[in-house]
Amino acid sequence: MKTFLKYLPALLFFILISQGAGVIGSIFTVRSINTWYEGLNKPTFNPPNWIFGPAWTLLYLAMGIAAYIVWRNGWSKREVKVALIVFAFQLVLNALWSIIFFGMRAPLAGFIEIFFLWAAILATLILFWRISLAAGLLLLPYIGWVSFAALLNYYLWRLNPQGPA
Repeated sequence: MKTFLKYLPALLFFILISQGAGVIGSIFTVRSINTWYEGLNKPTFNPPNWIFGPAWTLLYLAMGIAAYIVWRNGWSKREVKVALIVFAFQLVLNALWSIIFFGMRAPLAGFIEIFFLWAAILATLILFWRISLAAGLLLLPYIGWVSFAALLNYYLWRLNPQGPA
């Protein structure tokens, strides 16, 4: 228990940093979800809007825990530093996607950007996996969800070449 309490601030830090990317993205998402996004033609597999908040909250929680696990393996180690730098980079790309897709209302640009995000997630997952199996496993739902998001983004772009109907 003593060890857990000792490292609790670090765990909370990584969770808050991860959730922070979600908060930044949500600023742009919330403004468009009931206006611009509502008017888009959507594919039949488009989930209901309410699912995105809980799903992303859990994914950001898992990301934060994974980053914490990697950090606990030794900040002084080069591979840990590299893994956490790549992790931070993918968090920036994560928030940037919401800014592009929802804030700029640009599905094509969002679709292009999500490929960079996906590659950064894959790199993070591989680097985390090499340090800790648990950290790598925690990122599997994230890359799965972003893969689905990329497919959804593609269809939203193709079904709305001129914008909302």
